[in-house]
Amino acid sequence: MRLYSKFIFLLSILAAGCAAVPTAVTPTLVVPLAKSTPALTLVSTPFLSPTLQPSPQPTTSPIPSPTIPAPSPTLVDWQVLPVIPEIPERVIEIYKHGQELGNNPVAFSKVGDCGSTPAWFLGDFDHGSRFYRLGEYQSLEDVIQAFQGSFGRTSLAAKAGFNASSVFTPLWADRTQCESDETPLACEYRLQRPMLAFIMLGSNDVWHKDSFDPQMRKIIEFSIKSGVIPVLSTKADNDEGDGSLNATIARLAQEYQVPLLNYWLAVQSLPDHGLQEDGVHITWAPNRFDDAQAMQHGWPVRNLTALQILDAVWRKVK
Repeated sequence: MRLYSKFIFLLSILAAGCAAVPTAVTPTLVVPLAKSTPALTLVSTPFLSPTLQPSPQPTTSPIPSPTIPAPSPTLVDWQVLPVIPEIPERVIEIYKHGQELGNNPVAFSKVGDCGSTPAWFLGDFDHGSRFYRLGEYQSLEDVIQAFQGSFGRTSLAAKAGFNASSVFTPLWADRTQCESDETPLACEYRLQRPMLAFIMLGSNDVWHKDSFDPQMRKIIEFSIKSGVIPVLSTKADNDEGDGSLNATIARLAQEYQVPLLNYWLAVQSLPDHGLQEDGVHITWAPNRFDDAQAMQHGWPVRNLTALQILDAVWRKVK
């Protein structure tokens, strides 16, 4: 009974946290900030250290000895993976397959919970430059213009409370747009025909960790079969207590050779690691990448890093 009560309490927190939709803030002019060395430095962005390299990609070489297990990402391994990685060569193969299927080369989808809805994730970039400031990241304007229409679109595979199993449950599909037996994920891909999908799940999987790996595999494999490049993302929280869900996400990204946005690392230097008091929901601020105060919050950092990896994948395949 205590576990059930805790479960109901967590659901109420998730619902409450997603109910308050931030309103767009019209930016005001500010004096550009003096350059300083960020806590995490990277080539062309402040979220990737050139000294941190992704763990080796899996190979087809046999294991030297049957008594030695195959290496897999550990808790320490995924924590040091770069925020914005080198984009794996396999994305070109997936992209070409998607083009053969008729996917849109300048469209993307979002797969996740309430944090994947436009009010929180990337929506401002479909509303014009009044609603965001790129600062030193002006080069991202090209990818913003190229993918217009995807940023503010509400995905049919992103809803409050969604976990890795929900996207394959026809009960949760929008019957005004989806077919009678269609899953949310299949419906989203059929209607959007995306080149890429941000897969941002895990925070609602804490109560059924055993099913997270197989369900994430299904999402990745269904995406690849559909010619959609799955971009996985670690989560900011550690609600499961042992980091195992993030470790699973990183391991699967390496196994399937698909891009991993290590968002967890990007928020480690932020106050409270970019999390609200509940330790799960991300702190909000306007998307002003030239505003040091705004960039102490989790959401503008998430939107910046998402734009960076979208730009990196787009330039890799075009």
